Amino acid sequence: MASLEEIRVEREKKLALLREKGLEPYPVSTNRDFTLAEVATDFAKLSKKKKALNLAGRVRAIRGQGAIMFLDLDDGTGRFQLVLKADELGEAEMQTLRDTVDLGDFIEAKGSLFLTKREEKSLSVKSWRMLAKSLRPLPDKWHGLQDIEERFRRRYLDSLMSPEVKARFLTRTRIISLIREFLDEAEFVEVETPVLQPIAGGASAEPFITHHNSLDTDLYLRISEELYLKRFLVGGFPKVYSLARNFRNEGIDTTHNPEFTMLEWYEAYSDASKQREFVAKLLKNLVKKLSGTTNFAYAGEKIDLSKEIKIVSYYDLLKRHALITDPARITREELMLKASQFGVKLETGDSREKILDAIYKKVCRPKLIQPTFLIDFPVNYLPLAKRKENDKNLVDAFQLIIGGVEIVKAFSELNDPIDQRERFLAQEQNRLEGDKEAQNLDEDFLEALEYGMPPAGGVGIGIDRLVMLLTDTHNIKEVIYFPTLKPKA
Repeated sequence: MASLEEIRVEREKKLALLREKGLEPYPVSTNRDFTLAEVATDFAKLSKKKKALNLAGRVRAIRGQGAIMFLDLDDGTGRFQLVLKADELGEAEMQTLRDTVDLGDFIEAKGSLFLTKREEKSLSVKSWRMLAKSLRPLPDKWHGLQDIEERFRRRYLDSLMSPEVKARFLTRTRIISLIREFLDEAEFVEVETPVLQPIAGGASAEPFITHHNSLDTDLYLRISEELYLKRFLVGGFPKVYSLARNFRNEGIDTTHNPEFTMLEWYEAYSDASKQREFVAKLLKNLVKKLSGTTNFAYAGEKIDLSKEIKIVSYYDLLKRHALITDPARITREELMLKASQFGVKLETGDSREKILDAIYKKVCRPKLIQPTFLIDFPVNYLPLAKRKENDKNLVDAFQLIIGGVEIVKAFSELNDPIDQRERFLAQEQNRLEGDKEAQNLDEDFLEALEYGMPPAGGVGIGIDRLVMLLTDTHNIKEVIYFPTLKPKA
């Protein structure tokens, strides 16, 4: 079996042969009349016209080497068969094709449509030309890319060779389009927020840092859209949303990638309870338009969105599954002991709320398979959320868990600038005690709040996790076309 380098050398010879014959292997223009999907769909109508057509695509199969050859073209919309006969094409042109065309090449073919004896829709080729000569062979069509790391690293080959992979990314695009359509119909306005920020805010996460030479200042890649979207509320925009890439300098696992897509929206004069209803409506609408039903499968479970979503208290969940009798008053030391009993890994400087959350994620969250709204979180757990009126130690917030995965985080937005400052200062203290993910005090945002922000409900949805859920996929790298990977040595 020839090595990759030997194959490349042979293909370079074929490239040289084309040029010796005066044929440009990478021409500027393409004379394509229809996509292959259009030709297949409108075959009967186009056949009747008896008009020569130009088709183009990548060669995915070659059969025969004699007086008649069959090539399958793929242009990304579908496949179509070409039939080439030496007596119609001309022996010289046929020989050039035999000598220079390989699997993976892009070609253009001109001819007439007809049905073969086996009733296969085909193009009888009268002329052809090279559009792009490939120098490397495609992976074996039966085995594709077997190494998972190589699949992620060469995603273009992964989606080219696997219809299932390509379909998953087309579904991702469809999901995003349907979300935009839903929010636009609800009169939300799509806006943009800066990626480079002087303070990394809006979430508890360690940021990536960079330096701007002209301004001679350090800047941070966006970890959240939240604080800038709230500025839009201050600025008179009552309903805003953003679909954007966020960047967090965190570990990589099956549900975390350092670069990910987040949907956030904010609605003035709303609150968490109203947003729960809106989120449920969005998800039902989304799933129904994708599949025609409100049910879908995930990890061997049938997820049902037709029923009213169950609401559970965060503390009740910890009592039931982690056997923490009094989550509101348990000390940090007692929590650390509990964490070690459950095999929960902790970082130096983790706050009481972070330890509680780590236990919840390890012990409780995996048990929430059917859609569940989790409510009533401790006040220091969500420093940007408004306190509950009947219990100032809790915030008016919710998460939506499906299949053991957090899909949504939302709350009634804190618009009291004095309380917000105090909460930021508590986060600063956590940072001094070693919590690298604690939020920063943002004076510019506090100034904006002091001009007045209307009461509002805000929602954040991790698009990558949502796509995982709706495509029954269990590794975030499978739904991000270019996931973050360690460079090859």
